Amino acid sequence: MAAKPFSLGYVGIGLMGGPMTRRLVSLGWSVRAYDIVAERSAVASAAEAARGVDVVLLNLPTNDAVKAAVFGPDGVAAAVSGKQLVVDFSTIPVSECRAHAARLLEQTGCRWVDAPVSGGPPAAAAGSLTVMAGGEEADLERLAPLMRDISARCTRMGALGAGLAAKMINQLIVGVGHAMLAEGVALCGKAGIDAARIPDCLAGGYADSNVMKAYWPRMVEGDFAPRGYLRQLLKDLEMVNDWAGGMKAPAPMLGQALSLYRLAASHGYSELDSSAVVKIYK
Repeated sequence: MAAKPFSLGYVGIGLMGGPMTRRLVSLGWSVRAYDIVAERSAVASAAEAARGVDVVLLNLPTNDAVKAAVFGPDGVAAAVSGKQLVVDFSTIPVSECRAHAARLLEQTGCRWVDAPVSGGPPAAAAGSLTVMAGGEEADLERLAPLMRDISARCTRMGALGAGLAAKMINQLIVGVGHAMLAEGVALCGKAGIDAARIPDCLAGGYADSNVMKAYWPRMVEGDFAPRGYLRQLLKDLEMVNDWAGGMKAPAPMLGQALSLYRLAASHGYSELDSSAVVKIYK
């Protein structure tokens, strides 16, 4: 196995970070991993994961978690320098990403790339994620060997924050799509047709999609074991709603989907898979 071109620190070994780190190690990458859950960690702090590696990867569930991991006690900022690079796979507000990057650059000289992903844990394990990236072109070129090993597609959308802007669009489409699928499953029941046959019936037509392939069967079968938490998609939709509102951009379909997800969370479905939004219709 050929040697990999740089070493990695990884902060956030959860639903997405766990399978990604296992894949990277299996491909020969040197990965120093840290998570707030001690059993997942190889080191004692985010600073220790970052110290002396070439690239620090973040994969965290919230903006607060990113701030704590980077700027908190024993955080990444205490250990990095201008020779290193931080790559954030997390989905956080665009403005917060830019603020974190500016702060880190001022304090340490270390640059930041936003690289939110889509595809869920199965794609993280298979190396078939879709990566939406923002940052300097030279930094993305430097990261190309890593991106080839974790993704089927990595697109630099522009300057810092552009990757997260693209992720906002992704989450808008996915979130509204979930709600639409849930309504379709419920209508099948009312119409007396077999909902399980719909994906095959619609395959290849305009209604076919990766979202339907992944989530329709879960909704029909009531399989809500979390591949991605409902609370996480709700968090992302709230973020997209704030982002759109800040630009004074109308988003009525987003508003409808957001109402359904808020209702699902109020019913206690937050820790289930995001497809559990269908339970609102039952």
